[in-house]
Amino acid sequence: MAKNSKTFSESWHRSVDQKISLRANVKIRKQYFRGELWYVLQDPFNNQFFRLRPEDHELVIRLRTDRTVGEVWDESLERDPDGVPGQEEVIQLLSQLHFANLLYYERPSDSANLFDRYKRRKQRELKSKLLSIMFFRLPLFDPDRLLKRCMPVTKLMVNYWAALAWLAVVGFALKLVFERFDEVSSQAQGLLSPDNLFFLYLGLILIKALHEIGHAVVCRHFGGEVHTMGIMFLIFTPIPYMDATSSWAFRSRWRRAFVGGAGMIVEIFAAGLATFVWAYTGPGIVHSVAYNMMFIASVSTVLFNANPLLRFDGYYILSDLLDIPNLHTRSRLYLRHLVEYYVFGYEDSINPIQTRREATWLAIFGVLSGIYRIVVFTGIILFVADQFLLAGLIMALICVISWGIVPIFKFIKYLATSPRLARTRLRAVGISLGLFASVIFFLAVCPFPNRFRAPGVLEAVHHIQVVNQTSGYVDAVLVPTGNEVESGKPLLRLSDRELELEIKAAKAQKDETLALQKLARYRNTADLAPIKKRLDTIEEKLANLQYRKQSLVVKARVKGTWVSPHSEEMVGTWIPRGTDVGTVVNHDRFRFSAVVSQDEASNLFADKLRKAEVRLYGQGGINLQVKSYEIIPFQHERLPSAALGWRSGGDVPVSVSDESGLEAAEPFFQIYAELESESEVAFLHGRSGKIRFSMKPEPLLWQWGRSLRQLLQKRYQI
Repeated sequence: MAKNSKTFSESWHRSVDQKISLRANVKIRKQYFRGELWYVLQDPFNNQFFRLRPEDHELVIRLRTDRTVGEVWDESLERDPDGVPGQEEVIQLLSQLHFANLLYYERPSDSANLFDRYKRRKQRELKSKLLSIMFFRLPLFDPDRLLKRCMPVTKLMVNYWAALAWLAVVGFALKLVFERFDEVSSQAQGLLSPDNLFFLYLGLILIKALHEIGHAVVCRHFGGEVHTMGIMFLIFTPIPYMDATSSWAFRSRWRRAFVGGAGMIVEIFAAGLATFVWAYTGPGIVHSVAYNMMFIASVSTVLFNANPLLRFDGYYILSDLLDIPNLHTRSRLYLRHLVEYYVFGYEDSINPIQTRREATWLAIFGVLSGIYRIVVFTGIILFVADQFLLAGLIMALICVISWGIVPIFKFIKYLATSPRLARTRLRAVGISLGLFASVIFFLAVCPFPNRFRAPGVLEAVHHIQVVNQTSGYVDAVLVPTGNEVESGKPLLRLSDRELELEIKAAKAQKDETLALQKLARYRNTADLAPIKKRLDTIEEKLANLQYRKQSLVVKARVKGTWVSPHSEEMVGTWIPRGTDVGTVVNHDRFRFSAVVSQDEASNLFADKLRKAEVRLYGQGGINLQVKSYEIIPFQHERLPSAALGWRSGGDVPVSVSDESGLEAAEPFFQIYAELESESEVAFLHGRSGKIRFSMKPEPLLWQWGRSLRQLLQKRYQI
């Protein structure tokens, strides 16, 4: 894509008489990006880099302290009229080199200017650290000399044999994880328990230290210098970090990408080794630390380090593979150019991109990274607030100021004072005010559909769970599942040998007591009363045993369809009394039983509901109309079906201590909805779905505000 730069500039008089040159210690290296030649300027004192196009490089290297900028530009114009940078671009280029401390002046005031620039740079760095309080960095020492001494050993880690060993370890570790996945997932439930927090933090320190060492070793292996290693406070948690920016000067983009991915490679290898330790050790300190290392190395690598939308390893790898350095900065400059040129009408705006492919990548990355950054930081703030409310509030306040108030003031200042908008200021202000008014109208005035959904299950109005009244072994299934049964129809037959023996013993006791009663009538009538009480007790016990014997045949209590998918599997097994062996369902009438969370409960009792529809899973294109619904006006704690809970893949959180999966983690309200019959939908007992309630339309701003208040009240009681 062509540059948008004028040959002449109205501000050229400010730079034309300057006599400057590059500083003597600046190093220049060639690099190729997307097949094009570029030059990288490196300041060895602060390890900073600056990239130039060939035409810019030709002009910069001709700068000398005995010639003015105007003389150098005139000479370049004569040599290459089509390729020489325009005066506006030269001014911008020299300004950037000036603020990067890459230019040299011979005037006495240069030292003061240099010190002023140094102070301004330190102020910018301090400001950036304060705004990035959740990712604060503290450098500690220079590891470069130590890395040089260790190079004979570290060379053994960067070769094809090391790659094969890595593949073998990671492959066998994955096999172990898949084989013992239930144990891995069950242990993860206690990851944030107080007893495990120390081991979690210890594992984090060990893994991140290995991660940074991996970056440093590979960077030094390819000739880069590593002069900074320290501690980064990630969400107030100190973890190691190192500076491998010298890899940006590597000519090979694959080497730069290798340096960026070295930390993740080492992490995954460490996770593989920790998996072996975890699998072959018993409960204890070593076992817990190994599991935490395994978890951190795998999850953090996927969610954070490998994510290109955050400025971690994945970001730099993507930048190298796309041959687009400074993705974040250049995407922001490109989006700014689009607004200034196409919206505000600033025709002298310089396009920072060269090709249409680069423009596409920068636009996509700029938008997605901004959105993702807000989402991630919001999640981090909520996580911290759950643990430390005051710290979360402070972080939220800082984010509101840095992402809301400060950008607004900067934008207002830009509209009011920027010389770039000197000719189009009224248009820029008008468009900005119009856009602001449109957004406010869109969010605060324009009504939008207001709905909420609740999970539920379709159930027959007349259905009954069949349970056995006595314990026993299942001898036979008398009625296969899915058959129609009448009331009193035998379904299962059980057996209990001990019950038979108890009945025989009870009958013998009864016969003995009757004999004693006859003897007492003739010899000692005073014994008749206690014998009569004993006989009554024995007869009551015998009646109970006879009832239990009759109950060994499980019968249907109502008419309907017998549903017992696992009845055949129960044959030969012992089932205790009260076991749910199946359900008898009457399909004449159905209702939808929905579970409404406390967040949406206020809408149920405020007479805002206008319409309700049900959509069952497996019938995506059909909405079932609700004829009527009934709100049960008290809170419930047990779900109508385990299919609605987390244990069975549902949406409702359930208690981890409840094996049945029916006890909800927090109380809820229940709704019974009568549905209109639909010939295309099969009404089956236990079929899950969702009910959608439509309320009076409201602007999005009010809906979001209500959701935020509910979140604060529910999680933090604010």
